[in-house]
Order: sequence, then C-alpha cells, then structure tokens
Amino acid sequence: MSTEREVPVLPQGVSKDDFLAAITKFEQIVGQDNVLTEEDRLTPYYKTMMPVEDAEYAASAVLQPTTTEQVQAIVKVCNEHGIPVWPTSTGRNFGYGTYGTGNAKGHRHQVVIDFRHMNKILEVDAELGTALLEPGVTYQQLVDYLEEKNIPLWVSCPAPSAIASPVGNTLERGVGYTPYGEHFLMQCGMEVVLASGEVLRTAMGGVEGTHAWQVFKWGFGPYLDGLFTQSNFGIVTKLGLWLMPKPPVYKPFCIQFPDDDDIATIVDMMRPLRISGTIPNAVVFAYILYEASAVFPRSKYYDGTGAMPKDAIEKMKKEEGFGAWNIYAALYGTKEQVDVNWQIVLDAVSAHGKGKIITEAEAAGTEPFDYRAALMRGGMNLQEFGLYRWRGGGGSMWFAPVTVAKGSETLAQTRLATEILNKWGFDYCGEYIVGMRDMHHIIDLLFDKTDEEDTKNAHACMAELIEEFRKRGYAVYRTNNEFMDQVADCYGPVQRQVNQTLKRALDPKGIIAPGKSGIVA
Repeated sequence: MSTEREVPVLPQGVSKDDFLAAITKFEQIVGQDNVLTEEDRLTPYYKTMMPVEDAEYAASAVLQPTTTEQVQAIVKVCNEHGIPVWPTSTGRNFGYGTYGTGNAKGHRHQVVIDFRHMNKILEVDAELGTALLEPGVTYQQLVDYLEEKNIPLWVSCPAPSAIASPVGNTLERGVGYTPYGEHFLMQCGMEVVLASGEVLRTAMGGVEGTHAWQVFKWGFGPYLDGLFTQSNFGIVTKLGLWLMPKPPVYKPFCIQFPDDDDIATIVDMMRPLRISGTIPNAVVFAYILYEASAVFPRSKYYDGTGAMPKDAIEKMKKEEGFGAWNIYAALYGTKEQVDVNWQIVLDAVSAHGKGKIITEAEAAGTEPFDYRAALMRGGMNLQEFGLYRWRGGGGSMWFAPVTVAKGSETLAQTRLATEILNKWGFDYCGEYIVGMRDMHHIIDLLFDKTDEEDTKNAHACMAELIEEFRKRGYAVYRTNNEFMDQVADCYGPVQRQVNQTLKRALDPKGIIAPGKSGIVA
C-alpha cells in the first residue's frame, strides 16, 4: 500500500490510513480498474441538481462490482474499517437526488457502489410474465431484450425512462403509466446483501430450489421486501418484477380542460372511472407549464424574471393548443372491451360538458401526445428531459406530496403550491399521477443553479413547501437527499425511532447509506 496515494476527499469520520487500507482491499475484490479514486473519474458522480454546492456531495471513491459475492466482500471491508457506502443502480435519479452518488445531509463523502456492471437480465418467464434483474439493468435494456426475444410483454416505466433502472425505480417506490404503474406493487422477491455480508432472499427465495420466487410475494412470516425500499437496511442485488401481457388493443387519448380551477371537477369525474377499472392505467393530469416544458423553452413566451405571468400562460394556451389541464389515459384489452369502456369515457366527459377529447388518430405525430402515448404502453423516451431546458441553469428538485383523489383536495394543493412557488419566483410546473384512490402530485421546482440568488431561493422555497404542506396534513412520498431529514420529520418521531431500531439491528455500524430517508444507526 502506498501511503503517498492522493485522496481527493475522505469519508466523514474515517482516517486516511483506514481509507487507504480499505481501498487496497476493494481493489483485491473488484480489480483496480473498478475502483475509482482519481478526482477526474469521481467528478461525474457528484454532479447534482439540488441547490447546494456539488462539492458537498463529493464521493470518496466509486466501486463497480460484477457479482453479489463481490458486494458481500465489500460490505465486510466497510464494516472492518468503518467506511460508509452508498449503493446506486444506474445513477440517473436527477430530480430526486444526485447524478451518481447520494450522500445524505450531514453524512458526507461516502464510497459509492455503482452497479453498472451488474446488468444481467437473469430470467424472463414469458408464460408467467415475470423477470429477475440485477440493479444495473436499464429499462431500455429490458425492452430491447423482450423485443429481440419476441416476448409479448410490456414494461411499466417512469419518464424519462430509457437510462433509468427498474430496480432502482422500484426500490424508491416510483411509478409508471401503464396498468402496472404502481411499481412496488408489481415487485416480487429480492436478493439483499445485509451489512453483515450475509445474503437474504425474501419471500419464496429462501426455499432451496424454489420455483415460486417471482410469483408469490409473501412467503411465510413477516413480509420483508418493503423494509428494503427507500431505506438503508441492505443492498438489493436482484429483484423480481411482474410484466404486463401486451393487449390486443391499445387506445391512448387526451382530454383537455381550459381553466386552472377545472382540476377539482376533473378529479371527481375521473375517480370513478379509475376505481372501477374502466380506465386501468395511471392517469396523468398535466398542467400547461409541465406540458409545455417537454416541447419548448420558457423563453418562447416569457424571458423575464420571476414566475411566468398569467397573460403569457394564456397566450401559450391559445397559440399552442394546450389546455390548462391535459389528461392522459388509455384503454387496454380486446376490441369489445375497449369499445364498451370508450363509450363510458365519452359519456362521462359529455356529462361534464367542458372537456375536449383528443384521440390518437387526431394527434399522432405531435408532441407531447406521442411521448405520453408511448409512456402508457411502456415505450422508451427521454422527452421529459425537456423540463431541464425550461429555465436552464441545471437546477431541479421534485416536490411530490400525496393527496387523495378528491377534487377539493387537489384544488387546495394546486393553489397552495402555486402561491409558494410564485412567491419565490418559480413556476408551477406540476402534474398529478392518479392511482386508485391516491394522487401523486409531482412538481418540478426548476431554477438556475448558476445564479446564487436563484439557488438560495430554491432551497428556501423547497423547505417552505415541505413545511406548509405538512401543516395541512400533506407529506411527500419521495424527496432529494438535501431534504430527507425534514421530510422524515413529517412522519413523526415514532416512525423515526422504529426505523432507527431496525437500522441498529441490521446495520449496527451504520455503514450502508447513513442518513438516507433520515435513518441513522
């Protein structure tokens, strides 16, 4: 071991001697080429879109294992030397975190496990519609595999999807837009490396010679899979998913409504169709500014400071043909099923008397309809990266409070979010993704990270959004790394204490992603 070796930044609380000793052992485990310590190779791993200095999230090293056995060996070394380690699947969780690493606030400079080389599609059962994946597999890779093998199964994906990981997205309880859009609900079975170096296979995976690991979620005794989502209790190295059979008929459509306050009656109109299964997929209600951002930059209609004025939004609505709210949904099944359900949808919209229905025949070949239609059948695209050119400057944070599928609730949330965002000079770029009875309210707080004042305001705005929504009984279901403690506090001290008890039992030295989701040993 060379004591002259340069170390760009040490993990918090770790001596240089301990760190270098660990690095030597990591190189023996995964090979020198798969241990990144040089500053130029680490820089991409702490590119953030949060309103913080990127240097605060600098990684001390990056490890790129190829097998579960290597991950086991890595965590044993981390335990021995007290090295904190943060796993990342494909490192593309821009708005909810960082580019490649994920140091939580107050737990700086962790070693990153980058799973890009653990990217095997281990099994796809075409008859049962199941898949077993490693964390480095991307949605694009899985879709390509199904197409190459001519397997008639669809993948539910987030947006943008192609470069993201099904494992990573599911573990963060992300959502998609097909009838299988509640991704954790469609997960079945995990392989988890615990902090002890032991391997846990959840549910039926613990049975020697099992044939049911990817079909029966529960196994025997307590259900454990949920413990390893949005947590730091273990490192998931394999994950099972259910895939959707390709339907004979797919009918995407859009319904536009002209006024901001229409969100209340829209929700009440669509809720019965969603709960009954008439519309089986995760419906999206996209506000005009969210809709526009995927197509053109903000400067096309407003290049001034502060939030976009109402008259500019109205001009955009008129010239671009957007609604104030743009609802995207789809029907799936046989022709007979789709025909019956389509008539039910038409009748519901007609009874409302205000919505304008747009079909694929009318809108095919135009954006944003095409990319929305692709998402609702699991098609790959990167269109929503257009959000990041809306204002420019590389700043983005997702604020994602959950609400119930009632019009009064969504109207109140929309008004509150708009008021707070506009107060700090930011636009309301939001959409609702509708589950059966809940709604994920997804707002992208877009700011100019190259501007010091804008960055400072974005941080203050996010903190105020979290607090003001909490006061009214709303909390977010995901957040970026800078605000994990504040969000964890929204869920009360007992939940934090239970999480800490679990952490101390499973990871007593606190080496796996310390601080993630506000959980510490």
